[in-house]
Amino acid sequence: MADDDDDRSTFSGRMGRYGRVGTAIGGTAMRLAASRYLGRELDREKHAADLKVALGGLKGPLMKAAQILSTIPDALPKDYARELSQLQANAPPMGWPFVRRRMASELGDDWQTKFRNFEKEATRAASLGQVHRAEDHDGTALACKVQYPDMKSAVAADLNQLKFIFAVYKRYDKVVDTSQIHAELSERLTEELDYIREANATRLFGDMLADEAGVRVPQVVDALSSKRLLTTNWLDGMPMAEFAETATAGREAVAVNMFRAWYVPFYYYGVIHGDPHLGNYTVNPGDGSINLYDFGCIRVFTPSFVRAVIDLYHALKNDDRALAVHAYETWGFAELSNEMIDVLNIWASFLYAPVMEDKVQRIQESDSGLYGANVAHQVHQELRKLGGVTPPREFVLMDRAAIGLGSVFLRLRAEVNWYQLFQGLIADFDETTLTARQAEMLGRHSISLAE
Repeated sequence: MADDDDDRSTFSGRMGRYGRVGTAIGGTAMRLAASRYLGRELDREKHAADLKVALGGLKGPLMKAAQILSTIPDALPKDYARELSQLQANAPPMGWPFVRRRMASELGDDWQTKFRNFEKEATRAASLGQVHRAEDHDGTALACKVQYPDMKSAVAADLNQLKFIFAVYKRYDKVVDTSQIHAELSERLTEELDYIREANATRLFGDMLADEAGVRVPQVVDALSSKRLLTTNWLDGMPMAEFAETATAGREAVAVNMFRAWYVPFYYYGVIHGDPHLGNYTVNPGDGSINLYDFGCIRVFTPSFVRAVIDLYHALKNDDRALAVHAYETWGFAELSNEMIDVLNIWASFLYAPVMEDKVQRIQESDSGLYGANVAHQVHQELRKLGGVTPPREFVLMDRAAIGLGSVFLRLRAEVNWYQLFQGLIADFDETTLTARQAEMLGRHSISLAE
C-alpha cells in the first residue's frame, strides 16, 4: 500500500516535530547552559525531574531513547537516570479515525471484512505504535499493532534532537563519550519502524526458544501484517509488575524463565532482545511461564563478541588480567591503561557477581534503588578522574538488557542459583559452532548482523 500523506518523512513533518520537541526540552537545556555561563551550581535533581516531565508528554523515539539511556550506566548522571527510568511508554492512544485510515492503508478499504471483530479502543499505547485486540473468523484472538503516523519524520527529528541533548550534557559532563551510543540508538530505532523486519525477528525468537517450555512467543499472521501493521496471535498473561507485587509462589520459576528467554538466544545464537521493560512480558501464574513480546529492538552480535563475554567471566573468576584485557580489546576498547582496566573491572565484577558463586541467592542483597545505580555512580566518578571513556556501541543494548533484567529479578525477590543457570549456557560454548548455528538461523529468518 502507498504511504499516507502524514507518513512521509517530509521537511514540514520534521520541522513540526523539531518545534514540539524543542519546546519540550528547550527550557531545561537553557537552564543548564545558563548555570554554566553564570557559574551557578545546577540543581541537578530538579533539572532531571523537569526533563522527565518534558519528555513524558511526547510520543515517539525520543521518549523511548530516554528510557533506554536511563538504564545504560554512565550514559547519564545518576539523578537523570533515576528520573528518566520512571518514564512509561504509555502515551494516550490515537483515536479511531486514525486507526481506520491506517488499517485501510495497510490491508485495503475492505479491511474490516478480514476480522470477525476488531476493538476500537487500544489495549496498549507505546512509544511508536499501539495495540488493538481483534478476532479472526475462526475466533482466534489477535493482537494488531499499528504504527503511529509520521514516525519516519519523528525518528529523523528526534535523533537530531538527541544529538543536541548529548552535546549539551557533554559540555556539562565529559566522562562518557556518547557518539557511539547515538550511532547505536539511531540504527536500532530506525529498524523499529519496519514491522516486516519485526515480524521476521518474532519468528526468529520463536524458533530460537522453541525448546523452552517456560517461554511463549506470539506467532505472526502474515496475511494481516505489513510494514506498518503487525498482527500476531494474542497471548494472555498477568502483567509482571502485578505478579511481582501479589504472587506468593512461583517467583523462582518466573525468574529462571526470564533468564533463559534472554540468554539462550544470546549464548546459542548471538542475538539479544534489547528492550526488557515491564510491558514486554507477562506471566502465566499457573506454571510460571512467561509471554515475550515486542521484537522491534533486537541486536545480533558477532560470535567473537559472545566469546569475549565468556572470556571476561573466566578472567574475573581466575584473576587473569591478560584475558580481561583481551576481552575488552575484542569489544573495541582501545589504549587501555591499567587504571582504566581496574575501573572497567568494577562494573564487570558487579554484572558477573551473581554467577560467580555456586549457591542460591538473590540478584543483589539490597532492594533499594535502581539495579546497579550505586556501582554505576562509583564507576562514573573513577572515569572522571581518568579523563573519560568511549563505550563501544554494542554495549548500549547489552547493558540495557543486563540492567533491565536485573531490575526485574530484584523486583521479583527471587532466590535462584544463577551460577548453575549460567554454567548450563556456557559449558559447551564453541565459537565455530556458534558461527554456523547463527548463520543458519539468521538466514532462515532474513535477519542480518548489526553494523
